[in-house]
Amino acid sequence: MKTSDATNLDRLHDIVEPAPVSWWPLASGWYMLLGGLALLLVWAAWKWWRHWCANAYRREALKELQTATSVADISTLLRRTALVTTPREHLAGLTGSNWADWLSQQLPSATDPSMPRSVRDQLTSSVYQPSADDDPNANSVEELRSYAKKWIAHHQLQRPETESPAAGNLNRKAM
Repeated sequence: MKTSDATNLDRLHDIVEPAPVSWWPLASGWYMLLGGLALLLVWAAWKWWRHWCANAYRREALKELQTATSVADISTLLRRTALVTTPREHLAGLTGSNWADWLSQQLPSATDPSMPRSVRDQLTSSVYQPSADDDPNANSVEELRSYAKKWIAHHQLQRPETESPAAGNLNRKAM
């Protein structure tokens, strides 16, 4: 053996590992992903804000419903609430049982659209009777109030089956 062979082993050095890869600066793909997520969050916040503003009339009506004391007050509140989503020309002629039928049609099927008989009777006839403080039917206003609360919170404008949404917008613009 040569003595130079032993010295070759002495000249070997340990393997030097490179420094760990830093997170910053990010690769361009991460910046695009973060930008897309930021845009998605801004869009979702904008949609939520529009929904919240669009339902301001519901919150105000529910607040007014707490202070309504008679059948006429509640019926008037329901009509004012309906005017937000339905043209006045359509609602103006609805009275009596037609008004009660229209109200029950505006609730989606998932929220039990059936109107109790006592509520229907109150909306068709009790609206025109004078309210008295010693009225024995004062407790029945609570059932109407309960139905009105459910209606205000869940009503939706029901479009006729034959009319498309675009056609409805054209008809409204033509008026």
